[in-house]
Amino acid sequence: MRLKDLHLLPKFRDCLSYLYVEHCRIEQEERAVALWDARGKVPVPCASLGVLMLGPGTSITHAAITALADNGCLVLWCGEEGVRLYAQGLGMTRSAANFLHQAKLWADPALRLEVVWRLYRLRFEEPLEESLTLRQVRGKEGVRVREAYARASRETGVPWHGRAYRRDAWQAADPVNRALSAANSCLYGICHAGILALGLSPALGFIHTGKMLSFVYDVADLYKTRYSVPIAFRETARGLVNLESRVRRSCRDAFRQDFLLKTIVHDLQIILNLDTRGRVTELEKFHRDEAFPGELWDPQQEGGVPGGRNFAVPEGEGGEPP
Repeated sequence: MRLKDLHLLPKFRDCLSYLYVEHCRIEQEERAVALWDARGKVPVPCASLGVLMLGPGTSITHAAITALADNGCLVLWCGEEGVRLYAQGLGMTRSAANFLHQAKLWADPALRLEVVWRLYRLRFEEPLEESLTLRQVRGKEGVRVREAYARASRETGVPWHGRAYRRDAWQAADPVNRALSAANSCLYGICHAGILALGLSPALGFIHTGKMLSFVYDVADLYKTRYSVPIAFRETARGLVNLESRVRRSCRDAFRQDFLLKTIVHDLQIILNLDTRGRVTELEKFHRDEAFPGELWDPQQEGGVPGGRNFAVPEGEGGEPP
């Protein structure tokens, strides 16, 4: 069932996190999908899945995509080991109310700065002094991340020489950097899904800017030192055989165990000061029926005017919305 009511969106937090697949065929099976490879068939309960990441060598039928979309599962087409995003599907909502609210915050420098401060405050355990400048906060953030890498290196015994990798030379990076890239990719996937599930834009970032996934990077940075860094170092310490796949499985298990999707939805509501009860407009019918026309912008009327009518015809003579 496709979600038509924005009030239902927080149920996304109860989903499984993500599934990464490669070298398989995906087909619809009843109301779910199934994966086929050389070893046989694996059913996938797409109704309770947040993200399906399609790696190299995958093929998927039109019916399977339809089933995934109807169940609110975000589909991402990505590169080997899930480290490069090529394309994405739609989120669960067809309402633009939250996206317009995000755009308003993004476009106003004063409101944008408030969002930036909320993003940074969520990263630190101790309160940030009000007297700090944004440049000083970025410096404190750099120290926090550097200490997270150093702590993980000490605890696992894995040497750390800094973050460095090249997308066009994946195997040239040292193992822990490859593990970090794989872990971050998984984290980006579920943050991306959470953003789209709430009807927000992944491109309108507040700290990051200029990329189509800027807001994904903003949100993912809240959780990297809690998940990506310790998981990557721990799995690297355990050995290099199937390193990236072990990292993905560890991320999946940790996300599920800690109910990270629930946290992401909650944090997004805090970051953007979203009304958790949902926004009610004059066109509430649109939230109930995705086929109902949206509004038309009008500078003299707050909220716009109803769409789906011919304004050349007086009301009462066929000019009303259908």
